[in-house]
Amino acid sequence: MDKKVVLLSSPQLLVEKKINIFSGRTFRADIVAWLLMLPSLLMFLFFTWQPLVSGILLSFFQTKGYNVVKFIGLGNYQDVITNSSFNAALMNSVSYTLWSLVLGFTIPIIVAILLNEIIHLNGFFKFSFYFPSMIPGMATYLMWAFMYNPAKWGVLNNILTSIGLHPFGWLNVPQYTIILIVVTMTWSAFGGTALIYMASLQGINQELYEAASLDGAGFIQKIRYITLPNIKGIVLLMMIMQIITVFQVMIQPLSMTGGGPNDASLSLMLQSYLYAFNYIKAGPSMAVGVITFLILIIPTFFYFMLSRKNEGSEGQ
Repeated sequence: MDKKVVLLSSPQLLVEKKINIFSGRTFRADIVAWLLMLPSLLMFLFFTWQPLVSGILLSFFQTKGYNVVKFIGLGNYQDVITNSSFNAALMNSVSYTLWSLVLGFTIPIIVAILLNEIIHLNGFFKFSFYFPSMIPGMATYLMWAFMYNPAKWGVLNNILTSIGLHPFGWLNVPQYTIILIVVTMTWSAFGGTALIYMASLQGINQELYEAASLDGAGFIQKIRYITLPNIKGIVLLMMIMQIITVFQVMIQPLSMTGGGPNDASLSLMLQSYLYAFNYIKAGPSMAVGVITFLILIIPTFFYFMLSRKNEGSEGQ
């Protein structure tokens, strides 16, 4: 028995085994697999990495329209950062992110926990909450912009005037613009996120809840000591993903306010869009994009670390 162990662990046999792995049928299967993946890899390189690298390089050049004129180093970055609207765009992006954590991050968790407790009509409620996610994004934002219309015939103002109250400015009031846009974003996306949390909740061992009930634990105590600890991994992942996604918000303020009033809803990515398509300045547009990318490197790193950790814990 000992002799066999020594033979199997000998370096020569290990080398021969390794050579056999990369020869014959296995090697040909690997070649076929790589050939099948090649079109997808080429598409990924062409449509993802090539624009990314080109955009970073373009941020170091003076441009006329979309044509390169000359290399100016960090000139575009200096022009962008010293622009009066940059600080507003940066702070607004942070504000979007913070408000989304207050509303768009907590509401799906609460909805998922409550839906998990409902036995009757559970499917109906799931569909009802998920339905807004099925509506195309632009249609959702234009619909809510119409509801927020500051005129008397706006949907919300029509309701206010019908009960004897004065119309409100809604999106025209700078203090509330970002909050109202985040409400729209939350309404359109919380249903899908809640279903993800529900899938995690259904994986919790029900015997834990039964044992807690026998010990006299209430609903809130079960959530605190059983539910949240068991879904903390997916909660952290979704939180970081939300930070990364919302910090890059662009379509919502573009379609609902255009960045106004007075840059009150302007975000970094919207500023990049305006540089590129309103002012036809590709260099500064790419510079804003690179700055946004550098800001998001840290949360992206944590996202991948947590994702890998969760995959490892599931595999054990």
